[in-house]
Amino acid sequence: MQISTKFTIAIHALVAIDYFSAQEKVTSESLSRSIGCNPVIVRSLMSNLQKAKLIQTKAGTGGTVLAKPLENITFYDVYEAVEKNKDDLFHFHENPNPACPVGRNIHKVLDQELDSVQLDFENSLKKHNLGEVAKELRQDIQTEEK
Repeated sequence: MQISTKFTIAIHALVAIDYFSAQEKVTSESLSRSIGCNPVIVRSLMSNLQKAKLIQTKAGTGGTVLAKPLENITFYDVYEAVEKNKDDLFHFHENPNPACPVGRNIHKVLDQELDSVQLDFENSLKKHNLGEVAKELRQDIQTEEK
C-alpha cells in the first residue's frame, strides 16, 4: 500500500494557503517554493483541489484562497481530491498459481480482508482535519521564533 506524495503536498499547499493568504497573494509559484517542487505539479494539484471545491482561484489579479475553513477539510477530503488510484488501495499480484491450493484461493480470501482495511483507513482519514495541522504548525512556528 502506498499513498502518493500528492496527498501530503496537497495538505502542505492548503495549510500554506491558510497561513500566507492574509499577508500576500498565494500562487502556484509561491506554494512550490514552500513545498520544494515544480510549480507544474502544484498547479495540477490545485486544479484537483478546485474541482473538489476546497480552494478558489481568483482570475485576473490571481491568487488562491480556501473555499472553506481548514477545520471543515478532512484528510479524507484531500485524499478524495488528489488520489486517483484510491479505489484499489492494495494492488493484488496478478498470477497466483491456480494449481496451488493457496494460490487458487488467496485472492478471494484476501480481497475481503483488504477491503475492510481500506474502509478502516478511509474512516480514520475522516477523523482528522487540516485545522489540527494548522494549529500545531502555528504553535511550532511560534516556538521556533522565540
